[in-house]
Amino acid sequence: MCDSGTPRNDGQPLVVVRSAPLSIDEAMGHVRHASAGAVCSFLGTVRDHNEGRRVVKLEYEAYPSMALEEMRRIAREIANEIPEVRLAVAHRTGVLAVGDIAVVCAASAPHRDEAYRACRALIDRVKARVPIWKREHGPEGAYWVGWQDARCEAGPGHEHPR
Repeated sequence: MCDSGTPRNDGQPLVVVRSAPLSIDEAMGHVRHASAGAVCSFLGTVRDHNEGRRVVKLEYEAYPSMALEEMRRIAREIANEIPEVRLAVAHRTGVLAVGDIAVVCAASAPHRDEAYRACRALIDRVKARVPIWKREHGPEGAYWVGWQDARCEAGPGHEHPR
């Protein structure tokens, strides 16, 4: 388990990477406060299909210290862009079943527009930049999502399995 520590209500973001199940209540409790007129959340869950293929489970792997640092950097960026926002982000690692929560994002702000924008920016940047890798398992076997063998040139026989 890699965790930023005990949740604080001093405006610092909650940033967590762990193998234990995630809690929306933990994230929401961290960002809620008396001056927040809006609280938004995002739950990323394991679905039963992707790109037309059945999915029975996912595996997430992370470079924990790097993932936590990048998540903190993202939270600082958003806090600089959207004043008075409070943020929480937690990402799961390990084996997850269909329906399990893979990522939780929460944002609070004085008004809904800022809370929506902050929550959307948080999940979009986490997905784009944090070193966490996803492996899907289905009837055709397991494969890393977004991975392409750099040793191979594009062409017949080098496509992503469909």
